[in-house]
This record gives sequence, structure tokens and C-alpha cells, in this order.
Amino acid sequence: FSQAKLVRALRGEVLDVAVDIRRQSPTFGQYVAVLLTEDNKKQLFIPRGFAHGFLVFSDEAVFSYKVDNMYSPSHDASILWSDPTIGIDWGVDEDKLILSVKDKSGKLLEDAILFDE
Repeated sequence: FSQAKLVRALRGEVLDVAVDIRRQSPTFGQYVAVLLTEDNKKQLFIPRGFAHGFLVFSDEAVFSYKVDNMYSPSHDASILWSDPTIGIDWGVDEDKLILSVKDKSGKLLEDAILFDE
């Protein structure tokens, strides 16, 4: 039930992050972060085998997803947003973040469900 995604911010400002979780990939554990805004109109394609997260910088945001597979909640997994082995620079102090229960309970990359091609 993995998904490829094409995402963009229709309103607001979002830092979008994709982490390579393909076990055999030469870029395994590396990430890319792109600022998506209603003004810059950038989009980010996230292929299957990448974990996906985002941080909203604006007071509100409308975020658009196009996906190539149905969402399956029973197959959903989460990597800890602050995993030091990945080292994502979210661009904001930790004490200013509002995190969901899911975000707080993510696993370290070394313990996560990974993608095998």
C-alpha cells in the first residue's frame, strides 16, 4: 500500500520533507526539504519508498496531495521527526512545534518499517 505523491501548497507556506527509506538505495536515510508556498507554486514529487512529512509555517495552509494508490491506515507507519541519524533541519526551535501524537511516537529509522524494492 505504498504511495507516490505529488504535493503542493495551494495556500500558506509548508516545508515539505521526503526521506529515502529504500534499504538498498545509495541515498538511504538522506532527505530533501522544499519550501512550498502559494506564491512560489513549487510542487514536490515523492516516489514510493520515501517517508513524507511536513511543517506548516503559516497560520493556515491548504495542502494538495495527488497519490497513485489508496491510503491504508492499517499499513501507516511513522519515523520520528527528530531522528538524529537523519538530521532534518526543520528551521524552527523544537519548543515552538505543535506535534501530533503520531509525530511524537514515530520510530527511529533503524527501527522503522523500511521499503524493499
